[in-house]
Amino acid sequence: MSVQDPGSGAARSEAGLDERAVADYLRRHPDFFERHVGLLALLRVPHPCGGAVSLIERQVAVLREQNRHLSRKLTELVNTARDNERLSAEMHRLALGLMEAEGFGAVVARVREALAESFGAELAVMRLVRLPGEGGSVEDGFVGLLDMDEPETAAAFEGFLKGRRPVCGRLRPEQVSLLYGERAGAVASGALVYLGEHSHYGVLAIGSRDRHRFHPAMGTVFLSQLGALVSRALRPYLGP
Repeated sequence: MSVQDPGSGAARSEAGLDERAVADYLRRHPDFFERHVGLLALLRVPHPCGGAVSLIERQVAVLREQNRHLSRKLTELVNTARDNERLSAEMHRLALGLMEAEGFGAVVARVREALAESFGAELAVMRLVRLPGEGGSVEDGFVGLLDMDEPETAAAFEGFLKGRRPVCGRLRPEQVSLLYGERAGAVASGALVYLGEHSHYGVLAIGSRDRHRFHPAMGTVFLSQLGALVSRALRPYLGP
């Protein structure tokens, strides 16, 4: 006994359909589109009006364009929600890691690891107004001193430190130079995160080679949360 491929019959049946068969079917089933309303959005039904486009056809075209726009917006909202969920999970993971860190060096290592692996920060540095007595230097240069006694440094960061809120976009050239030194040319856009609750600890800088990665219109909620977590972890070593 031979076995027939179930898909082949369907393919032949579909191929055998012609326009007359479709028209006959629709005449026999005038309620077809009531049961398949979604198909109406995919159909193009002309309304001959000489050289002009009929009002009905124009309205349908507008509704279709609105539908496409809403679909795109919905996709953007879903993607944003997924990104926020991921960032929330990574922030929670960082918080747990900082709670387990013992010593200034361990705190710095946790922050550096999170920025590189969890948040995809290409170029990140922590510049502190003062350093603790022990473990005050890190070999790779992630942590450094931001000497606010220097007039040039004070002029570059005084306004930011007083603002106490993250800043995103194209950073000032003097800020990039003081933060990154020889690597300043690689930073096309960045974010500055204020460190310190009751006193200024310094700046957490996140840079990117992509000039569109950070921009002034982007949200800063997660950056503020990041700054608060890092500041709290630094408090035992930098003072109140």
